[in-house]
Amino acid sequence: MRDSSLNHYEQAFENWLIDHQIPYVHWEEHHRLGPAAGSIKNFDFLLRPESGRKILVEVKGRTFAGATLAGLTGLECWVPRDDVKSLRMWKRALGPDHEAVFVFSYRIMQADVDLDGHEPLVLGPDRYMFFCLRLEDYAQRMRDRSRRWRTVTLAAEDFRRHAKSLAAFLLHCGSQ
Repeated sequence: MRDSSLNHYEQAFENWLIDHQIPYVHWEEHHRLGPAAGSIKNFDFLLRPESGRKILVEVKGRTFAGATLAGLTGLECWVPRDDVKSLRMWKRALGPDHEAVFVFSYRIMQADVDLDGHEPLVLGPDRYMFFCLRLEDYAQRMRDRSRRWRTVTLAAEDFRRHAKSLAAFLLHCGSQ
């Protein structure tokens, strides 16, 4: 049974995993390890695809209100700086045989979007697209988005260069 505490972006991601028969564990993200001042945020999912890879996933839900996915423009990819720090700590703690990624789950807002050949996940009345970025690629290229809110983002060209569709990342290529 699916966890009802998941937000709709995480539910969509979980449905994609089920549809593609990717073994996973959902982590309880509402608890943090360690003392409050130095706590580590939990990641959202641990994946174990058939390739034998072990992948720590932090899902970031965003909306896409554009007209086309061609060129991957107009896709927000900001994250809290704490998410980068926590994923780094988890990856280091779990060892070099684990990789860490951000999965951006985009809810498509318009009915007539050119999906540029990407296959959306349909969940009820909503459609979702998923793009994946390795933690190392993100962390090397991130820049401040808001110092006040402690968020970081990527330049659009960096996102386009390093983002992969979830299917390409999990189903069609090996660990890189």
